[in-house]
Amino acid sequence: MKIAFVGLGVMGFPMAGHLARAGHEVSVFNRSPDKAIRWSGVHGGRACATVAEASGGCEVVALCVGNDDDVRGVVPQALGAMAADGIIVDHTTTSAVVARDMAALARTAGRWFVDAPVSGGQAGAENGQLTVMAGGDEGAVERIAPVIAAYSKAVKRIGEAGSGQLAKMVNQICIAGVVQGLAEAVHFSKRAGIDPGLVYDAISKGAAQSWQMDNRWATMVQGKFDFGFAVDWMRKDLGLVLDEAAANGARLDMTALVDGYYAQVQAMGGNRWDTSSLAARLDKPE
Repeated sequence: MKIAFVGLGVMGFPMAGHLARAGHEVSVFNRSPDKAIRWSGVHGGRACATVAEASGGCEVVALCVGNDDDVRGVVPQALGAMAADGIIVDHTTTSAVVARDMAALARTAGRWFVDAPVSGGQAGAENGQLTVMAGGDEGAVERIAPVIAAYSKAVKRIGEAGSGQLAKMVNQICIAGVVQGLAEAVHFSKRAGIDPGLVYDAISKGAAQSWQMDNRWATMVQGKFDFGFAVDWMRKDLGLVLDEAAANGARLDMTALVDGYYAQVQAMGGNRWDTSSLAARLDKPE
């Protein structure tokens, strides 16, 4: 297929690369042109100067940008240039409101919009093992599923427009609680004077086991937080979660508490540390 990919950050760069390796004709755009040029040098696709140029005649336009405002800015440019009946698939984590608005806008232009946030982080993007939560027209999701299979291990349609974003919010709620619990467990192990490595060996095959434990326990113990999903992005996501909860009446006491803890990590200078840096806050001298 002829595909455009807009946004070549730590996620978008490898995701677009998987599309090129799968044999698609890929054009790319990034606000920082050097990234698009570098991507083209690695993967052989076409680096473009504008969103419209990248999207010209494309059947699919994939987005992986920063926030609601970015999506609102990019989508109209893509809609005016892409092929009729084409699909915009948005992998950005945004509000459900912007997803619904963009889906409506796409229909007025004779195109489709699927909100498709992902889980799996940078490693998942690089290894083509992301999980995709999709919201939008059932036929549109079915059409793009074989395409995004190039960088995902699972694609699940949750419902109509916006429902993919709501599912991603559930994902972030779960992660926030698990990471905070894990940070406290590591901190407690250290204070109790027991070997955290032996503790991990003892509990990681039982009910306490989780992806976060298997992938972040050891680095938390070592105080290494220079990889993974950044605190700034997690706070952006939790802000979306808490705004949605305020609108739908959900009680998210723990999520609000952990969001405040991440604010403390930011105040420590940990804006670009990964989310497991909640452990650094606990280890900070009082």
